[in-house]
Amino acid sequence: MIAVDATAGEIAAAVSTGRIAARTVIDQTLDRIEQHDGKVNAFTDVVAARARATADAIDQRRARGEKLGPLAGVPFAVKNLIDVAGLPTRAGSKINRERPPSARDGALVRRLEAAGGILVGALNMGEYAYDFTGENIHDGPSRNPHALDHMSGGSSGGSGAAVAAGFVPLALGSDTNGSIRVPSALCGVFGLKPTYGRLSRAGSFPFVHSLDHLGPLARNVADLARAYDAMQGPDADDPATTTRAPEPALPGIENGLRGVRIAIAKDYFARQGEPAVFAAVEKVAQALDVSTIVEIPEAARARAAAYIITAAEGAALHIDRLRTRGADFDPAVRDRLIAGAAIPNAWIIQAQRFRRWFGEQVLQLFETVDVVLAPATPARAPKIGQSEFTLDGKTMAVRPNLGIFTQPFSFIGVPVVCAPVWLDQGLPLGVQIVVAPWREDLALRVARVLERDGIAHIKPAVL
Repeated sequence: MIAVDATAGEIAAAVSTGRIAARTVIDQTLDRIEQHDGKVNAFTDVVAARARATADAIDQRRARGEKLGPLAGVPFAVKNLIDVAGLPTRAGSKINRERPPSARDGALVRRLEAAGGILVGALNMGEYAYDFTGENIHDGPSRNPHALDHMSGGSSGGSGAAVAAGFVPLALGSDTNGSIRVPSALCGVFGLKPTYGRLSRAGSFPFVHSLDHLGPLARNVADLARAYDAMQGPDADDPATTTRAPEPALPGIENGLRGVRIAIAKDYFARQGEPAVFAAVEKVAQALDVSTIVEIPEAARARAAAYIITAAEGAALHIDRLRTRGADFDPAVRDRLIAGAAIPNAWIIQAQRFRRWFGEQVLQLFETVDVVLAPATPARAPKIGQSEFTLDGKTMAVRPNLGIFTQPFSFIGVPVVCAPVWLDQGLPLGVQIVVAPWREDLALRVARVLERDGIAHIKPAVL
């Protein structure tokens, strides 16, 4: 019997040595999904026959004495904007599910399966990824496994919920403005938004091409690094990826932090959220003996500019659907996209100019520090259906404002690991570990130290 909280590393080791069959792992995984996902609503599609066939093939390879990959027998699932052969790529929408089934898996699905992983299904998400809540009017909300009446976060809400619920040790999500990090924070799991261009997006439905990232969510840091390493490498099918060779992170996560310069982003990040949110950052800083404070210059303006670019590019992508199928959109998504179509070109040009300037300022900051710590969300997971919260005496809408701390970093494509922190018996909080481009290895090292010392960790969901 494979434990619900078994890690990807433990599963792969057990399958590779024959202590458990991959088919047994998958049968148990599918049973747990069938028994409990009715409460969580993480999955929109389960590919049981495919998963069992893949598991059987892995067991046959082991029986022949063949060497298996680093993810041998490990179940994983993907946000339903990533292509899965035989399924229409929904992207959380009503319109897309009418498309023909995908003929081929997305690039990252192929890479994870090449490493021995076994795809078990596609996951719920906010419509067209324009969402921070995890609420989908077509498929229902994905629910937070730690409190089923609370949000999972979005737009990769099914991904965060599936990992937190123990359905799979690994899931894939996308992050345009925070859609990996927000669910990671609200559901209490680890998430990685890599450097823009590090992981291929080929075979995924876009939202904002200049901001879209794909990345993993996992129950521990080693698994996050293991999945990340398996997916690295350039891809001619995604022009945003570079020719940069893979740089494995897993071997180095135990290297510690001697000589690493870490600072806290305060100012904007300390003013906008519930007191507990920045208290989580301070807990991490205290554990790492960090007292240096830095300011992310014009972070509020970066967030505003990110919204302009998001709305304008998203509207351009969907303009024909808005004209012909407007009634089939989630009204909240439709109205934001229509507003994006009305943004003056001068605003968009100015937002792009500011983006270049802001990126230069942050790169200069990384000449004096190596790591910046910041909160991931302004609040713990709100309740499903909650439309407003009060922060710093101001009433704010939930849907657009759960990403106020993630957007400034997505905006310039720097890598971030979100680490789960628990202050009390309440719901989890997330801390962003932000590093310079191409230094995912360093962010993962910091997360591993926090995990090793018991500061960042998951808790079992009670389903």
